[in-house]
Amino acid sequence: MNKHIFVSASDHRYFPMLAEWVHSIQRFPESRSFDIGVMNAGLLPAQITYLESHGVRVVNVDWPCGIPLKKVKGKEYLKGCVCRPFIPEYFKGYDLYFWMDPDTWVQDWRAIDMFIAGAEKNKMALTPQVDRAYPRPVRIKWLGHFPLKIRNFYYSNAMKAYGGAMAKKLIGHYVLSAGAFALKADAPHWKAWQSEIGVALKKGNIFTAEQLSLGVICHTKNMPYESLPSYLHWLCEFKPLWDEARQIFIEPSLPHETIGILHLSGWDEMRVNRAVTTEFKTFEGKNILKSYRYPGLDGEAI
Repeated sequence: MNKHIFVSASDHRYFPMLAEWVHSIQRFPESRSFDIGVMNAGLLPAQITYLESHGVRVVNVDWPCGIPLKKVKGKEYLKGCVCRPFIPEYFKGYDLYFWMDPDTWVQDWRAIDMFIAGAEKNKMALTPQVDRAYPRPVRIKWLGHFPLKIRNFYYSNAMKAYGGAMAKKLIGHYVLSAGAFALKADAPHWKAWQSEIGVALKKGNIFTAEQLSLGVICHTKNMPYESLPSYLHWLCEFKPLWDEARQIFIEPSLPHETIGILHLSGWDEMRVNRAVTTEFKTFEGKNILKSYRYPGLDGEAI
């Protein structure tokens, strides 16, 4: 058993992307010092067999925090969200855990090294959802000169889960992404996060509870975190450039750093259909049609 492990979660619908995620990691020789684990959130038996045949450890997970079944409504895939703070309990014996959502893939291993370096500082290594290329994080509906409605991830979700006091505390902070992070096994964040997600789940949404509660422990309980640049974990709803010469995605602005991890956020149709494309500008000044999906394996053909 290695000391570090990559972890993700998936149901049967996201399995093609999960298989692509595994391949995107294992193609790097550096991955040999990592194990890979997957939390079963509704995979089919044949899919589990495929993963295990590629050295992936698959574990079954349960709903935490006493969530009522009527609130779950059969959405097994949401286990991949709410079980995230409990990763060390499902994959015991590792020194460090590296979570990645199943709709991500690794383009540049340098990103992995940077996340690990951040976690080795006894911090939670992650990226904020803020960048020069990302639009403003707060949207406001105005009534004349007065704000009528505020739309912001922290504000909207905290209002429902915690109430106005917590929403006011969080609205001025940028959102910390729970889509990719590295954290040592003995970090105090795990217990704090487990406790806080239980609070968030009582009144809040299941789908957003893990990212909301992560923000609470980091922004209001001062759990230390290493805020990494967004090109290491890029939200694909905001388009990068395509470098035709090197066949890689890069930042849209100078210095055009290579994107490390691509996260297919905002592309629901593309997640389930590799044939879907979108228009990209290239570094060389052209316009091309291309998919964000990992090019090294067609998970839908498995």
